[in-house]
Amino acid sequence: MSLVLAFAFAGVAGADIAGFDDLSLSPESYWNGSDQSGDFASGGTYFNNNYNSTYGSWDGFAYSNITDTASSGLTAQYNAITGVGQNGSANYGISYIGWAELPTITLDIAGVVDGLYVTNNNYAYYSMLNGDAYGKKFGGSSGNDEDWFLLTVTGKNISGIVTDTIDFYLADYRFADNSEDYIVDMWEYVDLSSLGTVKNIEFNLSSSDTGVMGMNTPAYFAMDNLSYVPEPATMALLAFGSLLISKRKKP
Repeated sequence: MSLVLAFAFAGVAGADIAGFDDLSLSPESYWNGSDQSGDFASGGTYFNNNYNSTYGSWDGFAYSNITDTASSGLTAQYNAITGVGQNGSANYGISYIGWAELPTITLDIAGVVDGLYVTNNNYAYYSMLNGDAYGKKFGGSSGNDEDWFLLTVTGKNISGIVTDTIDFYLADYRFADNSEDYIVDMWEYVDLSSLGTVKNIEFNLSSSDTGVMGMNTPAYFAMDNLSYVPEPATMALLAFGSLLISKRKKP
């Protein structure tokens, strides 16, 4: 038994990576759930997806390998502004906060999420940069408007209890010096380790540009390369259970 447990603990020495490159895509394409297959997995991590065939709409997570960084508007909702995944990989994830449920990642085994990389998608980026039919140009005509676009990550343990929340600004125009204002256009690392041991992490977006109908900034972000370490106690318990099963099978 000690040998089996040793292997279990050794298995948590390295983090698992959910990077979308284990998912098949044709070049310059995306998957948004239109095949009705629903939630999908990458690196032992599960991403929710809801597709409404009546309206041709989706929310939760999609994934893409589109390299076009110049297009804007709704047709560019599957484009990461970087044009490639983090570290130059092909595939990356796209998240949209819609109406069915918040984008949620579920770990196969509860553990500590080290972090992930995020950036804007084209739709949100150019809406904030230039303004569009719905969203304002961040900073306004003077550049002095204190606009912001905020990603909030919430951790939940195996009992569904919130462990902590972490905020990350995808755009921030609140600086006294306007030259410091920014809209994220590169992959940026978000440390999530302070969430502790979690089973699920949920994502939400908020913006200074909000009206009576809700947020005017397009509710999207792109992500890649989530890394997490499964909880050692859980791994040991699974290993112990496997050992008992193997013993029972012996003649």
